[in-house]
Amino acid sequence: MDLSDDARSLHPDLVALRRALHREPEIGLELPRTRDRVLTALQGLPLEITEGTATTSVTAVLRGTATRDGAGPVVLLRGDMDGLPVAENSGEDFAAGTGTMHACGHDLHTSALVGAAQLLCAHRDRLAGDVVFMFQPGEEGWDGAGRMIDEGVLTAAGRRADHAYGLHVFANRLPAGVVTTRPGVFLSASHGLDVTVHGAGGHGSNPHTARDPIAAAAEMITSLRTMVTRRFDMFDPVVLTVGVVRAGTRRNVIPETARFEATVRSFSDAHARLLPQLVREVCDGVAAAHGVRAEVGWTDEYPRTVNDAGEVGFAAEVCAGLLGEERFAIATDPVSGSEDFSRVLDAIPGAFLGMGACPTGTDPAGAPMNHSPLARFDDAVLGDAAALHASLAAARLGVPA
Repeated sequence: MDLSDDARSLHPDLVALRRALHREPEIGLELPRTRDRVLTALQGLPLEITEGTATTSVTAVLRGTATRDGAGPVVLLRGDMDGLPVAENSGEDFAAGTGTMHACGHDLHTSALVGAAQLLCAHRDRLAGDVVFMFQPGEEGWDGAGRMIDEGVLTAAGRRADHAYGLHVFANRLPAGVVTTRPGVFLSASHGLDVTVHGAGGHGSNPHTARDPIAAAAEMITSLRTMVTRRFDMFDPVVLTVGVVRAGTRRNVIPETARFEATVRSFSDAHARLLPQLVREVCDGVAAAHGVRAEVGWTDEYPRTVNDAGEVGFAAEVCAGLLGEERFAIATDPVSGSEDFSRVLDAIPGAFLGMGACPTGTDPAGAPMNHSPLARFDDAVLGDAAALHASLAAARLGVPA
């Protein structure tokens, strides 16, 4: 079974699907147009398809026919489908004009998983087990994976999946088509911080008669950024970035409140447990010094993405056999992005892989990164991404990759 050749024949259709998805990104858990395009692309394939009730997810099960008793292993393959609230400025002639954008490459993930389904369906008579295709909405902060797990995606084949694989493209970092991952922690855990500072308003010309929440919030932000470099080991780092600051109505009015939000990333369970306590200590201490009050909200979002070491070794062999050894590299360090595919890997041994999709002729080191309004992804990698998904499943189900 030569999945590379089959994937090349699918490539034009996968590019067309990817660009159609790219023109109309949808956000969150409700992606009706995206779901409908996926269902149309899967139409006519020998798949058992279930649509989500809490989300517009799609779960498709392929029954391999190379086993008589149906007792072969189950492999889960996942592709996320949602976009971001980013106004696109990529310059692509298929760019979205909707104020939203597939700035993280999920349009490629979805199209590649459709391609993998088409490839594996064409060879179902050689699969000694089943494949679950997990088309997931709501990865970008909505915990779509958790919702699909609640609805039974891990047991969609009638028994729990034995292996799970996901693939994420990068607009920078790697040359197009190069694959990377690492055993153990590959991606960080993510946490959300929301702080409201309650002060006492007044006139900007007489700040001593008020209690300025803006000054206190500014000091909290600076102190928190210092705290993560002074209270945590640099070899087990914490990343804290403030992305939202809101306060005030006019320049000569001291407001009653100020608010800021931050994303926080951690790479160990010990630090994840310690962070909420230290964050509150910093905010409360600064608030006391300024005579204001801090209301601190903390949310644990996605856990760390932890790859099974054996699964990484298996994926490396499959990738090298399919694409060549020069196109696979073990990552030296974890990545500080976060993923809700971590919830799948918490339950099932598997591996999450990264693939370069930096446009040809662009230096990955200087290219706009995922989530940038300038991000561009080379859809020339779609055939290889589909073939890699399919080869991982096929190899686990008794077919040479």
